[in-house]
Amino acid sequence: MKVYRTDEIRNVVLLGHGGSGKTSLVEAMLYVSGATNRMGKISESNTVSDFDKEEQKRGFSISTSLVPIEWEKAKINILDTPGYFDFVGEVEEAVSAADAAVIVVSGKAGVQVGTEKAWELCDKYNLPRMVYVTEMDVDDASFRQVVEDLTKRYGKKIAPHFQPIRENEKLVGYINVIKNAGRRYTGVGQREECEIPDYCKPNLEILRDSLMEAVAETSEEFMERYFNGEEFSVEEIRAAMRTEVMDGDIVPVAMGSNVQAQGVANLLSDIVRFFPSPDKRTCAGINRRTNEIFEANYDFSKAKSAYVFKTMVDPFIGKYSFIKVCSGVLKGDDILYNADTDAEEKPGKLYVMCGNKPSEVSELFAGDIGAIAKLVNTRTGDTLSTKATQVSYAKTDYSAPYTYMKYTVNKKGDEDKVSQALSRMTAEDVTLRVVNDSENRQTLLYGMGDQHLEITASKLAARYKVEITLSTPKVAFRETIRKNSDVDMKYKKQTGGHGQYGHVKMKFEPSGDLDTPYVFEECVVGGAVPKNYFPAVEKGLQESVVKGPLAGYPVVGVKAILYDGSYHPVDSSEMAFKTATSQAFKKGFMEASPVLLEPIASLKVTVPDDYTGDVMGDLNKRRGRVLGMNPIAGGKQVIEADIPMTGLFGYCTTLRSMTGGRGTYEYKFARYEQAPNDVQEKEIAARAAED
Repeated sequence: MKVYRTDEIRNVVLLGHGGSGKTSLVEAMLYVSGATNRMGKISESNTVSDFDKEEQKRGFSISTSLVPIEWEKAKINILDTPGYFDFVGEVEEAVSAADAAVIVVSGKAGVQVGTEKAWELCDKYNLPRMVYVTEMDVDDASFRQVVEDLTKRYGKKIAPHFQPIRENEKLVGYINVIKNAGRRYTGVGQREECEIPDYCKPNLEILRDSLMEAVAETSEEFMERYFNGEEFSVEEIRAAMRTEVMDGDIVPVAMGSNVQAQGVANLLSDIVRFFPSPDKRTCAGINRRTNEIFEANYDFSKAKSAYVFKTMVDPFIGKYSFIKVCSGVLKGDDILYNADTDAEEKPGKLYVMCGNKPSEVSELFAGDIGAIAKLVNTRTGDTLSTKATQVSYAKTDYSAPYTYMKYTVNKKGDEDKVSQALSRMTAEDVTLRVVNDSENRQTLLYGMGDQHLEITASKLAARYKVEITLSTPKVAFRETIRKNSDVDMKYKKQTGGHGQYGHVKMKFEPSGDLDTPYVFEECVVGGAVPKNYFPAVEKGLQESVVKGPLAGYPVVGVKAILYDGSYHPVDSSEMAFKTATSQAFKKGFMEASPVLLEPIASLKVTVPDDYTGDVMGDLNKRRGRVLGMNPIAGGKQVIEADIPMTGLFGYCTTLRSMTGGRGTYEYKFARYEQAPNDVQEKEIAARAAED
């Protein structure tokens, strides 16, 4: 692929609900642009962007792929993203590198929750956008319904500039609203002029009026001409639309059929026409040497810098770091500096990726997207620059994973292989985390949902030939006491030679501090227990609180007072006093009304108003306590609640099911509280069965 200048580049992310047709649209784009001579199909597992075995097996996108398309002397970097919510990290990576977005909507399924989330992401990143309605060749597809639904949600900025011509429930052509002219499809990707059918004219008038009104609002001169009944030229309309699309005041709506590759050429032309090149976007970092703002703004005349927005780790083709060049012109023989890891990197070669196929290029201009292979010290979110001008860009804000499961390695001896494989997968997937929970002797896998974790396990088996089993994790309970106890414990053991003798009298009571395992005090009078044995007594306590007598959980909030005892001048030892203390603790703890404490999380659930009743009802079932609700923009509520950690298992799936995927949640550990009796009994019995 030839080298493109900054003003010839368009970086476009495809967003939309799962199954809306993003991947098949990419196939149609490749075919229409002449990059491929036949269109791949998801059902045949031969699409360019869904190259991963797991994607082919499941029939949907799991990771973002990059597909460059050459069209009308421009290079369009298409970022094809997954539509399912478990892979939102991939979408966030792509959006951070894009300069504009095409929101793909199925003409059959209509506006879905994925459409709404795509719009919200565009708002968050201030991306110009257009909507492309697919499946217009399907019997019950309705372009008009999609436009009405979009207008109801987002207002007058929705501006359809194409109108389908349908005959016998089939898409046979379209009307170009800007040119006020009809076109009939003659073959795959081919068309010819035709008359506008009479049945299309009433709706065309409505669409054209709203488009002209939007164009008139771009300047006072246009407004005056509009009110005088003057017509705008095609060039004037397009120029005005470009300005308004870039400002976010207009969202053009196009349509077509991916299977027939109809409407795709128009979409590619619109992308080149209406979307900004990178030099029309702003981009700033920090010059780490001067601590001043570095205004990169995709200017190819400035010092070289690039942001690593994604990492791909493939067992067969190796590791590729996807970069967006923020300033300067990158060349293969450059020596780059990573300020995040304080390491120099030598790219050697620069690539342009098409799916998983790398093509070498000599250089990449500011604003372009490419890839560098085998960067040793570079991760997603790092900045590459020169040592002379060390630049650092803000890292992308990714969604945090809250769904977790315990994993166990199926085959003994595979632990290291699993660990290495997961390390590669977490480098590739920013929303996947591995946490070692030493307290409960378990390893936890965190992800964006149950499907995310299940696919991770499946990838381990397919890619790295190691298998893991996912199961419900243990919760970190605690043990404490509610009352006081007084214990007299003597440890006496006679063997050949010296014996063992340690005698302690101790009181145990709640300390009131659940953040500290124990508090030790001594008030021994008259040397009944010599001072040199006090450390041994504390050591006995220290070891005892690690695994409590009730159910083997760590102990918190206990105050232990050594007030008396006795010793033997020959047989007493530190070991004897430590053992006596351990026995005293067990007895004293069980006599002081022991209880289990469960971890409580502070939970925030964000849902549209309509779902608040269902969500609060479900939280009550999970022993949650709703503390209040706060309304936020977009007709949503944030429900705040305290909930036991055990009540959060499976919550992600339930919340999505209840809210049609519109609900999100986050939580953090708050404190420990006494568990209800039935929970305590069940947990104590379960721990006893394990032992």
